[in-house]
Amino acid sequence: MNETAALAAPDAEPHWQRLHPATLALAIVALGPKSLNFLPAVAALGFTGNWVYIVPAILAFILLSLIAAWLHWLRFRFAVGADEVVIESGVFSRQHRTIPFDRIQDVSIEQGLASRALGIAKVGFETGAGGKENDANLDAIAVDAAQALRTTIRAHRSETAAGAAPAEDAAPAAAAASEDRLLFAMGPRQLLTAGLFNFSLAALAVVGAAMQLFDNLLPFDFNIFNPLDWIDIAEDYGLDQWVVAHRWIAGVGALLSLLLIGFASGIATMIFANWDFRLTREPRALRRTRGLTTRTDVAVPVRRVQAAIVTTGWLRRRFGWHELRLQSLASDGATEKDHQVVPFARLNAIEPVLAEVAIDRPGDDQPWQHSHRIVALGGLIGAACATIGGTIALSLGQPAGWLGPVAGALIAATSLFGTRFHRWTDVGEMVAIRRGWWKPKLTLLPHASVQSVDLKSDFILRPLGLATLVFGVPGGSALASHEIPAIPLDTAKDLRLRILAARTRQGAKA
Repeated sequence: MNETAALAAPDAEPHWQRLHPATLALAIVALGPKSLNFLPAVAALGFTGNWVYIVPAILAFILLSLIAAWLHWLRFRFAVGADEVVIESGVFSRQHRTIPFDRIQDVSIEQGLASRALGIAKVGFETGAGGKENDANLDAIAVDAAQALRTTIRAHRSETAAGAAPAEDAAPAAAAASEDRLLFAMGPRQLLTAGLFNFSLAALAVVGAAMQLFDNLLPFDFNIFNPLDWIDIAEDYGLDQWVVAHRWIAGVGALLSLLLIGFASGIATMIFANWDFRLTREPRALRRTRGLTTRTDVAVPVRRVQAAIVTTGWLRRRFGWHELRLQSLASDGATEKDHQVVPFARLNAIEPVLAEVAIDRPGDDQPWQHSHRIVALGGLIGAACATIGGTIALSLGQPAGWLGPVAGALIAATSLFGTRFHRWTDVGEMVAIRRGWWKPKLTLLPHASVQSVDLKSDFILRPLGLATLVFGVPGGSALASHEIPAIPLDTAKDLRLRILAARTRQGAKA
C-alpha cells in the first residue's frame, strides 16, 4: 500500500502513538555534545568582558533546547497498522510517511547507556530504498514495544513468504519462522582472549597526547614513556644508583607500561563493543546483538549478502584465530561498510556461518594461482627513492642519511616477500582472493554477486601479457571493488567470461 492509497482510506483511522516520554530525558543527555557548538559564543562573551551574561546565555541555551525537544516530541506520532507503519513528524512543516511491512528489509534495535537505564530503545527501519536518508527511525519507545513491533513485522513477512511458497513447502516455512538458531556467541573468557590479540597502538598516542595536554594540571611530573622518570621514582626508594647502574631496568619499565596500556585498551575495546555477542539464524536473516554500554540489535538479510571476508593477523593466525565479515547491500553504519558477524573465532566456528549464506571456504588441498611478481614494483620504486634520498643526505654530511638505505632495503624485502601472498583460485561458482602477510585477508566472492568485471592493463602489464581484474560488487557504503592483480591476459579473459555467464544465468532465474 502506498501513501496515496493510505490517505484515501478514511474508514481505517490509525491508532496513533507517541514516543516514550523519556525522549525528553535523552534530549537532556544530548545537551552535552550539543553544548560544544555553544562554547565559542560563551568564550566570546568572556573575551569581551561580558561575564555577567554567560550564566543567562547558558540557561537560555538549555531552555530553548528543551523547548525544541518537547515540540519535536509533541508533534511526532506513529501508528502500527495491519501491514504498515505510518509516521507523522515536523513542527512547522509536517511530513506523513507510510512504510509497508513488505518494504522493510530490517528492523534494528539499539540501546545506549542512558536508554538502557530508562528501559527504552531506538528502532530503525531499513527500507532498501537507496540510502540511509530513505530509512526511518523511532528514537525512543519502550523495549517491550520495540521487540513486539519487530516480531509483528517478522511474522507478517514470514506469512507472506509462506503464502508465496508451494503448499507442500508452507508447513516447513511456518515451522522455520518460529525458530531462531544460535550460530555463534562470545563469553567473557573469549572476549578477554580476543582483547589480548587486539593490542592497540592508537591508545598509546591518546595517552601521550592527554599527558601533554594536562601536564600543567597534574600534581606531579611523570611520563610513563620516559625511562628517566622511572629513575626518579626509584630514587624515592633509594634505588636510584642501582637503576642508573642497570639502565635497562628503566627501559624495561617504560616498555612494560607501553604493553600494559596497549593490552588494556584492546581488552576494554573488545568488551565494550562485543559484550554478550550473539549471532542467531532467523528465517530470512542473521541477527547480531552485542554491546556493553550501547546495545545494538541488527539483522543481515541472507539474500542481500554479496561476499564474505575472513581476516586475521600475523600473530592471530599462528593461534588459529580469525574474524568474519559479510559484505551486504546494507552497510553496518557510517564507520563500517561490512557486517562483523564473527569477531574472533576459529575456522571450525566460522564455517557454519558461511554455510548459512551459501558460501564455501576453499579446502586446504585447493590449488592456488599467484599474481606476477610485478605487483612489487610500487614498493621497489619507494625503496629506490628512500635509498637515493639517504645517499644524498650522506653526501651532504648528514649522519642520519644512513637510515635511507636501511629503510629502502626493508621496503624492498617486504614488497618482494609480500608477492608470495597475492593468490587466487576459482572454485565452481566462486572466486577466492588472498592478500597480505601481516594482516592476511581471504575474500570469498560468488560469481552471481559480481555486478561488473573490468579488465585493466597498462604500459607495464601489457608487454608482459598481464592484466588486472577488478570486480564491482554492490554493498557497503559504495560500489566496493575487489581485484586480482597481474595475472595472464588469457586467464583473465576466461575468468571474466565465466563470471559474466553466471550473472546471465542468475538474471534468467530471477
